[in-house]
Amino acid sequence: MKLAVFDCDGTLIDGQAAICEAMEATFAEHGLASPPRNTIRRAVGLSLPQAMRQLLPGSDFEQQQAMAESYKAAFRAARAEGRVSQPLFEGVEDCLRTLAASGWTLGVATGMSDRGLAHCLANNGITDLFVTLQTADRHPSKPNPEMLEQALFEAGAQPGEAVMIGDTGYDMQMARSAGTRAVGVDWGYHHPEELKAAGAEWVAETPAELLAYLLK
Repeated sequence: MKLAVFDCDGTLIDGQAAICEAMEATFAEHGLASPPRNTIRRAVGLSLPQAMRQLLPGSDFEQQQAMAESYKAAFRAARAEGRVSQPLFEGVEDCLRTLAASGWTLGVATGMSDRGLAHCLANNGITDLFVTLQTADRHPSKPNPEMLEQALFEAGAQPGEAVMIGDTGYDMQMARSAGTRAVGVDWGYHHPEELKAAGAEWVAETPAELLAYLLK
């Protein structure tokens, strides 16, 4: 058994524009100045209430929940209007399909919702590649290891047989807590040095490099 569990946004897909626009609309709805886009991007990977806590220090639980609901509504409205683009990063699909053809089992562990993840994977035609899909709807936010542990359980894999692949320190910390390998990618939201400091054994610069590293 070889199990590769991928983060989604920032690792498989590039959805930063849609995220930033929905977050800016959310802050405007609540009469607040939006954080800079770089600050918003750094919160990607966390579940929505945790992201709101990070983006709005000093806010209480009720405000965080209210803003999380506003964000969901803003994102749904943008999707309904055709304003959401979530393309795969160049080379990602080849990487995934080659891994699957080489005998790897694939999964996803993401801070996205079930609905958002399903929509994203279906639009990119890669739903069939994954045997386990874990989201923030059913688990605590990263870096809590629960969603990765559930991915291991559903895939029938032991921690030593698995690798978590992601673009944020939250992914790397989650992997270390779950006892799996941790490999970073540098085309997402956190810098390579942050990924290494959080536990990444290596950071790939391209999907082709990631594929070669996993197959060696």
